[in-house]
Amino acid sequence: MSQPVKVAVITSSRADFGHLHWPLRHMLAHSQIEPKLIVMGAHLSPEFGSTVDEIERLGFVVDETIECLLSSDSDVGMSKSIGLATLGLTEILSRDRPDLVLLIADRYEMLAPASVALALRIPVAHIEGGETSEGAIDDAVRNALTKLSHVHFTPTALAKQKVLALGEEAWRVYQVGAPSLDQLHEATIPGPAELGERLAINLDKPYCLVSVHPVTLAADPEADAIALFSALENVSLAKIICFPNADAGSRKLIQRSRDFCQRNANARLFVNLAHLDYWGLLKHSLFLVGNSSSGIMETPVLKLPAVNIGIRQQGRERADNIIDCPAQADRIRAAIDKACSETFKASLNSMQNP
Repeated sequence: MSQPVKVAVITSSRADFGHLHWPLRHMLAHSQIEPKLIVMGAHLSPEFGSTVDEIERLGFVVDETIECLLSSDSDVGMSKSIGLATLGLTEILSRDRPDLVLLIADRYEMLAPASVALALRIPVAHIEGGETSEGAIDDAVRNALTKLSHVHFTPTALAKQKVLALGEEAWRVYQVGAPSLDQLHEATIPGPAELGERLAINLDKPYCLVSVHPVTLAADPEADAIALFSALENVSLAKIICFPNADAGSRKLIQRSRDFCQRNANARLFVNLAHLDYWGLLKHSLFLVGNSSSGIMETPVLKLPAVNIGIRQQGRERADNIIDCPAQADRIRAAIDKACSETFKASLNSMQNP
């Protein structure tokens, strides 16, 4: 029997691990694949919830860790974090020489493993290339990762065509869907009673889920959040707010979220939610509001209204449940009203998810 294929799987945040969870489980169950999990970035930061602990709680073995996320709130910090990740990955990948490096999506720090693998002549597989998000540096990062990769797993037919248009050979490109959605097929999503007990919150009353991140291409990365929290001041629903990612501007956004919760007794901020808990909260909410890719990729499968703010997800393929609006408080309120309307919700019954 031939030797197993050694695959270095790189994860740097709670978001990308949610997409890697089931591919990694299936690789571990495959006799001819030997995955090695390398955890870095925000996973190791107490400030962002030390989500490496959640990975281990789920039963995964963390083979290597790389401390590379600076406690910074600037683009300089982001750039230096790429450099630190490059140094750590060079040491690990040059020593182990895996057959393949597996990357996902468009986080800026993923430029480090891609460039290290290129220099070390290690092939790269990339999940979720071919998408578009024109309002963030993510778009350029994703396209760069595509050109640095050798095998491509795209989420949609259009994404596959975009990867092919970049000059990739057809045999290297596979349309597989979005692996984050595997949670709905492979796992049991918790109900409101279980979630309420575990998270110490009352889910008996209607609530919305809030997920907003800094906009890395905007002059003011906080603009979406400023407009959103202004709009939510007069929304009587309970609000469950997710921590932002670790991009420049996130610390100011975190403080703004905390200030909002102090002013509003029916708002709760969670530093980290286990993936199934997040899916459960999403499934049982009235709507999602913010600028997260979760609104674009995950709410359609639940036929859940999603209010998408600003330019961060501009250019992405959309299902009919997405309500786009500019980062203006009055326009966000109008979009929320639409999301809550029975007419709009009924219109989603026959919706198709790209």
